[in-house]
Amino acid sequence: QVQLVESGGGLVQAGGSLRLSCAASGGIFSIGVMGWYRQAPGKQRELVADITSGGNSNYANSVKGRFTISRDNAKNTVYLQMNSLKPEDTAVYYCKVFMGPYNYWGQGTQVTVSS
Repeated sequence: QVQLVESGGGLVQAGGSLRLSCAASGGIFSIGVMGWYRQAPGKQRELVADITSGGNSNYANSVKGRFTISRDNAKNTVYLQMNSLKPEDTAVYYCKVFMGPYNYWGQGTQVTVSS
């Protein structure tokens, strides 16, 4: 059974940085796109960034120039480096991984940015 374990969330002051990690394990086969989503209270879950197996990345306009997504295919892990954090970045961050016709979600990690 595929499991996604996220880490790296926490509380940080505005302007600070955090690095999220999401490691996939169990029943792994042919990982395709890996991505990060977030959901703030009272809002819909939204795409933050995603990256293909070949390294092509895509970002939400709100995080361009501040966040960087990367992946280590040998470790089945995707990362999200978040710099210049703003209070509006506060949310639960989820990783999502596509494998063939299936997709899997992580359990979420809280990121809180104080002003």
